Amino acid sequence: MIRGWPLRQAVRALRHGGLIAYPTEAVYGLGCNPLDAGAVFNLLDLKQRPIHKGLILIAHRFEVLEPWLQPISKKSEKTALSTWPGPNTWLWPAQEWVPRWVRGEHLTVAVRVTAHPVAAKLCQAWGGPIISTSANPSTLPPARTAFKCQQYFGNQLDAVVHGATEGADKPTTIRDIVSGEIVRPG
Repeated sequence: MIRGWPLRQAVRALRHGGLIAYPTEAVYGLGCNPLDAGAVFNLLDLKQRPIHKGLILIAHRFEVLEPWLQPISKKSEKTALSTWPGPNTWLWPAQEWVPRWVRGEHLTVAVRVTAHPVAAKLCQAWGGPIISTSANPSTLPPARTAFKCQQYFGNQLDAVVHGATEGADKPTTIRDIVSGEIVRPG
């Protein structure tokens, strides 16, 4: 479990516009403060990912994500909540204020309440959602270890939190909360 200095270093990096890498359910994630435009654009440049695709937000509890989300039917909300915490990402109608650098060209925002103990502890210590995209340049396979993150990005990361991924073979499933359509199978 993450504690002490590595946790403080990662949270300090988030507070100061830095980029971090950390383990998730399937792969290492790259993250930053989603409200810091400079940090998000640095992450997109580092990953070579176009802004129009949008990014995922992870949190340790649904209540942390709620301010980012528009209300939906209780039935749809209950469906999403029944899959969390866990490796399920939902495209949820975004509040109007959610920045384009988070949602991309979409009117939705991709959100997940993570079950990964290190990622959840990091979100809890940070106190808000964190950007979560696979830790790799877009033309290469996602990193599954801290060492691979460092090979890909070297000193361009402000903190690398060590820990095991949970061994999932594929990234999390992404579904549309309104239609139920699977956008990316897991």
